[in-house]
Amino acid sequence: MIAKEIILAKLDSRFLPHVTFNDQICQVNAEGLHYRDLNSLLRTLDSHGVEKVELHSVCGQRYIGTDLKTGMAIEIYGTPGNDLAAFMNGPYITVYGNAQDCVANTMNEGKVVVHGRAGDITCYGMRGGKVFIRDDIGARAGIHMKEYMDKKPYLVVGGTAMDFLGEYMAGGVLLVLGLNLKGDEPHKARFVGTGMHAGVIYVRGNVAHMGKEVKMVDVEKSDMLTIEGLVREFCGYFKTDFEEILSKKFMKIVPYSHRPYGRIYAY
Repeated sequence: MIAKEIILAKLDSRFLPHVTFNDQICQVNAEGLHYRDLNSLLRTLDSHGVEKVELHSVCGQRYIGTDLKTGMAIEIYGTPGNDLAAFMNGPYITVYGNAQDCVANTMNEGKVVVHGRAGDITCYGMRGGKVFIRDDIGARAGIHMKEYMDKKPYLVVGGTAMDFLGEYMAGGVLLVLGLNLKGDEPHKARFVGTGMHAGVIYVRGNVAHMGKEVKMVDVEKSDMLTIEGLVREFCGYFKTDFEEILSKKFMKIVPYSHRPYGRIYAY
């Protein structure tokens, strides 16, 4: 890591009142920073080898982490705006609060851990990396998740989801734990898996309504190995009980066809 004095000397003067260093951790007061300026600052810190950044007083700034390419750790205190970690290529983002819409939009690599809930279209088009949401997610989460070359995306949700979970899903793994559901209460999302043609959705418990393109089947041993690994990682972030989570039955949602709309294509 470059010495903090050199980094501070290279920063635009308008950023200096917002930036301090505590040992090797860069602390940024994001209050009053426009999202473009905040992201410009993050790219500068990333390019100069800063390994950890704490963002304080975040309130709705968009695109945090977008297009960053190293393994820099970013801790966010507050509520980031839309498209957190969009097109991201490596950083590890932790949010101590809720996140808004479109977390991990087309994310290629890296990790996002949210100590709260996330909004609609979480992980839209995501094609690599992992996202862990402690609580609920909004509608159309996992829409068009896909696998790209050797990359495989994972989304793990501690709570439950709203409608159209896994819509048009084309690859990856989506795991919904439903830890806030009571007894045998099903996940209430409607049209789960609508248009899904690849990938897999694991659900702890049952769902009330699915799209006509998918079916629910029992998990196999290989599925449980995947589930156990993701649950163990989830428990490590959010201090939940691994054995208690696994005490309830898991089911698997898969597509009937890899080309569900083939008959309506012109060619």
